Amino acid sequence: MKLNRKLLWMLCICLLMAFPVNFEANAQEESASDAVDTTGIPPAPPVNVQAMDKPNDNGHGIVITWEPSPDEDRAEDGVIGYSLYRSDEKDGDYTEVRTIAAGMYSIDYEGEVYKYEDQDDREKIGSNPNPDFLEKGKTYYYKIQTTTATGLTSEFSEPVSAAPRGDWFHTGKTSYFIAIIIYFALVLTYIRQAKKGVHLYIRPIGGIEAIDNAIGRATEMGRPILFVLGTGSAADIATIAGYTILARVAKKTAEYQIPVLVPVNEPVVMSVAQETVRAAYAEAGRPDLYDEKNIPYVTAMQFPYVAAVNGIMMREKTATNFYMGLFHAESLLLAETGATTGAIQIAGTDQPAQLPFFIAATDFTLIGEELYAASAYLSKEPLLLGPLKAQDYAKALIIFFVIIGTITLSLGWDFVANIFETSI
Repeated sequence: MKLNRKLLWMLCICLLMAFPVNFEANAQEESASDAVDTTGIPPAPPVNVQAMDKPNDNGHGIVITWEPSPDEDRAEDGVIGYSLYRSDEKDGDYTEVRTIAAGMYSIDYEGEVYKYEDQDDREKIGSNPNPDFLEKGKTYYYKIQTTTATGLTSEFSEPVSAAPRGDWFHTGKTSYFIAIIIYFALVLTYIRQAKKGVHLYIRPIGGIEAIDNAIGRATEMGRPILFVLGTGSAADIATIAGYTILARVAKKTAEYQIPVLVPVNEPVVMSVAQETVRAAYAEAGRPDLYDEKNIPYVTAMQFPYVAAVNGIMMREKTATNFYMGLFHAESLLLAETGATTGAIQIAGTDQPAQLPFFIAATDFTLIGEELYAASAYLSKEPLLLGPLKAQDYAKALIIFFVIIGTITLSLGWDFVANIFETSI
């Protein structure tokens, strides 16, 4: 009996080894049979759709955000994009605005969130025959539809609405506002100090310091002075700065009784230059010495004007030449010709491309903003000295914060940089 039981157990074991059961395969077959085939089934619409007024704008923008469709990662025919529609009425006709590709999440939010800014495209009038404007204060409605790779579309999301409104203050530019307040406080402070007679130190500028000596040299030699206001217009800032220096030079020449020649290339510049010299002569007490023929209009063409000015240098043997204003390609032609006559030359311009030529060919050069500072330097007018000193201290503050910001960022601290962070 015992032998029969052993034989029976051995027979069972042999049968199991001969016909093994694949439990894993059976489990997979059962799970496959339980899975739902989603091919051909429309996807679900996006969720948590929201619309809001775009912050910090002039009232022509709406921001729409939404979270992905639950079917975005569907394997058979995944979501490829979201179509955004807009309407003036909740139940009206909706027009497609834009299709946003799947996966293009916004970096402004944590997690998987889509964002689209529907803005007024007035700038596209030239390329868009039917520009679509967003009116300030008008309510707009939005719906979103999901699209799959096989062209299936979902139902529309529930409509959401928002109205674009203008903002009084751009919170992303608070640092600009604070900087402007600080600068104007400095300007008003130094203007008040200048009016009270407080001495405001201004860094000596070699070209301005040499003006009186250059005029004195021309007086000793008995030769005229040439003053060139450049080839710009009367509205150029460099030309306006040149008028201030011309007034100082003309007043000195009236006191020393030597002529100043101011050939110009524009009628308006000629009129302003004539009035500037006339007023300077009157202030010096010698209005009888003023001669408007010394301030002629030559020509508006660039190189004929240069040829005429060079001819004046050669014929009149000018002892001192001033070049103050806006200059272009004629700068080196004028300076080289003046150098051949042996004249003392003082130049000033705000054109970076022409500064190397003046530095190489003239005796003194006012570089960039030194031309603008010359008016305050010469006149000592409080309304000019105040902004000049304020600029100096504003630059010092900027340099200070740049150095501090560089050091803190190098150490891994970004709190200084965050103070000056701005947004458009």
